[in-house]
Amino acid sequence: MTHTIPKNSGSKQVLDTLKVEKERGITVKAQTASLKYTPGVSGLAGGASRTYLLNLIDTPGHVDFTWEGERRIVPVHILAFMSGQSLEHRQPAKPRPTINPEGIQAQTISVFHSARERGLKIIPILNKIDLPAADTGRITSQLSATFGIDPEDCLHISAKTGQGVESVLEQIVSRIPPPAGVVTSPFRGLLFDSFFDRFRGVIMLLYLEGGVLRKGDKISSCHSPGKKYEVVEVGVMNPGETPTGELRAGQVGYIACNMKDPSEAHIGDTFHHTGKPVAPLIGFQPNKAMVYSGVFPFDTSEFPRLEESIKRLTLTDRSVTVQRESSTALGQGCRLGFLGTLHMDVFRQRLEDEYDASVIITAPTVPYKVVYRSGSDTIIRNPVEFPEYGDPKVLEIQEPYVKGSIIVPQEYVGQMMELCAEHRADDISDIRYLDNSGDTARVLLQCRLPLGEIVSDFFEKLKGRSSGFASFDYEEDGYQRSPLHKMVFLLNGKPVDALATIVHDSVCEDVGRKWALKLKEVIPRQNFEVPIQALVKNKVVARETISAMRKDVTAGLYGGHFERKLKHLNKQKEGKARLKRIGKVDLPQEAFFTLLSSNNKK
Repeated sequence: MTHTIPKNSGSKQVLDTLKVEKERGITVKAQTASLKYTPGVSGLAGGASRTYLLNLIDTPGHVDFTWEGERRIVPVHILAFMSGQSLEHRQPAKPRPTINPEGIQAQTISVFHSARERGLKIIPILNKIDLPAADTGRITSQLSATFGIDPEDCLHISAKTGQGVESVLEQIVSRIPPPAGVVTSPFRGLLFDSFFDRFRGVIMLLYLEGGVLRKGDKISSCHSPGKKYEVVEVGVMNPGETPTGELRAGQVGYIACNMKDPSEAHIGDTFHHTGKPVAPLIGFQPNKAMVYSGVFPFDTSEFPRLEESIKRLTLTDRSVTVQRESSTALGQGCRLGFLGTLHMDVFRQRLEDEYDASVIITAPTVPYKVVYRSGSDTIIRNPVEFPEYGDPKVLEIQEPYVKGSIIVPQEYVGQMMELCAEHRADDISDIRYLDNSGDTARVLLQCRLPLGEIVSDFFEKLKGRSSGFASFDYEEDGYQRSPLHKMVFLLNGKPVDALATIVHDSVCEDVGRKWALKLKEVIPRQNFEVPIQALVKNKVVARETISAMRKDVTAGLYGGHFERKLKHLNKQKEGKARLKRIGKVDLPQEAFFTLLSSNNKK
């Protein structure tokens, strides 16, 4: 409609540029696009000849990528959120319509409140009205009851067919005032995103709060005032890079300034003309990592290349924290912090797709707080650093909790409450109906859950028990005391640090047996018997034994007394006992890859 993309181009995924986005059908990376909209030329109502520049930002909706939306909201003046009526065709367990009206998702509620706190203008849009099972009246009543929105303000559109889309552009122009930036004021730009180009270096995306930035200008940042950069290219995303020669106040665009080190591009930094300092713009606080995992190269000699790949990839995803670590079993690697397990899995896939890296990712863990009797406390991100059982200096162990919100059809409320109880949830009494539509009524269920329970198999069980109709969102809710212990696995009596994990007291034996069985399957047999032991609180809670490879030493003996054979068997037994005392069991990289990848999926 704005003639940004040719009408018959055939492109359906313009902003989903990453391979992982196209394969999974989700938005991982927020994308910016500047569109020129002239109502008369575009064939829209009004016939005005004035041209408007719309700076649009497409952000992810999943809770694991909230920081993408948080930092993009800073230069934003409006939030247009869509409530889809149906996502996909499913085969539910109980007789239900093939297409189920999805209505409001849990993530929508979270984004709505975040935008309202920042004072953004909100335009509600009801999408997918072209579907046969679309029930616009019921979904509109949900929006009204949940958000207090006037039903008359809700726009009904079909993005697929284009029906009603022109009203969205009209509402943006008529209801939203232009940015208040002044062209004659000193240049001041907020850095809210960046990416790396192998030929031009770091490419930064800026929101200009004031002034004008032109090609050839020399700029500096408030974070690093001693560094100077010369702007060699400037333009807007339309939606690809389109050079314009300058950016003016209120615009969002990209600049290339020969910045070679990705660490110099600090998200939230303020840039200005060199020698003309300005007051920094109000930035934002990055989200804290919720899940930690170790990343090691499949080939230990590839660590420098892997570290450089992680460094460049984190330039486009600054919510990932990076810290070097080493393991006796896996060698040199990095411990990365993510916002969730999906975030971790997507980051791994991007490493493999974009940088051709072969990596091993350890089992995800959450940050635990150790409170000492002296009154101090510390955050433990690596299970190896977890204090030993009975340490007299430790007063208590605390684990992070989250406040979860589940939106599910009424008939699945019982299964959801049972699932939450299995994962040590409390305060499950907060239940609210979003509408009164009989059997199809949707219910909002809120409870407190340990974060460690969510990073395991909670999402898979949630979708399975609700036939795929439930949506889940959560937010941090502090720490709480919990009986947690470190589980260590011994191979032939020697600990393997990369397999250490933190478990709750109630599931120690179950987790120990499950992992011991998996280890038995992946560890190759030796010439001696190998015991696998799960150790918790200085006690063995599970054990499996890998039998030794044996040669038939009596095969060449024919005739004679039985003691003749027994002599050879005893000699073999003594040799295996000596091997067991001095033998060393190395867990190969292939075994780690099989074990940890299967553990992340179960």
